[in-house]
Amino acid sequence: MILPCNDQSIEEVVKKIQNGGVIVFPTDTVYGIGCDPRNEDAVKKIYQIKGRDKVKQLPILAYSKEDIKEIAVLDKRSEEMADKFWPGPLTLILQIKDKKIAKALDLQDKVAVRVPGHLCMRKLLQKCRLVTGTSANFSGQPSFGDSKELAAKFTGYDVLLDGGKIEDSCESTIVEVIGNELKIVRQGKIKSESLV
Repeated sequence: MILPCNDQSIEEVVKKIQNGGVIVFPTDTVYGIGCDPRNEDAVKKIYQIKGRDKVKQLPILAYSKEDIKEIAVLDKRSEEMADKFWPGPLTLILQIKDKKIAKALDLQDKVAVRVPGHLCMRKLLQKCRLVTGTSANFSGQPSFGDSKELAAKFTGYDVLLDGGKIEDSCESTIVEVIGNELKIVRQGKIKSESLV
């Protein structure tokens, strides 16, 4: 099912998520695939669709910094970066404190989190607050920035929320604060020198 990014579609997609569905959506970086992060069966489906190794854990997209504080520990340095770059293409690795999410996503003690800036995704997250949000692609293949190409090549999900072509699509920068040090896990849209 392909739905346009409008209020009526977002209501439908929220219901799908609540009922254990797997959805594909536009973000400010690339198209993502996600589900309710507390639903173990839906999480398993994402791994099956992507052909992804369970060793690679799924990140979480949230509507706001406050939503992230509900599920993870936001240290001072990470919070400063969040205030500077969220909503936007910065993923932070934090200590997880939500036990149900940790169990569903098979997390040890850390979770990758982000607040995306794409308007359609923000409207969706305003309703459901949290979704898992990894790139919508087959593992090891390039990510999609164009909904038409994605719809033609990527299958297995329940709904595609169609946001057209994402201009300037590029993966998010992933960062972890370890002690006083900043570890760049993946260089993406935000350059490391901007983070200091």
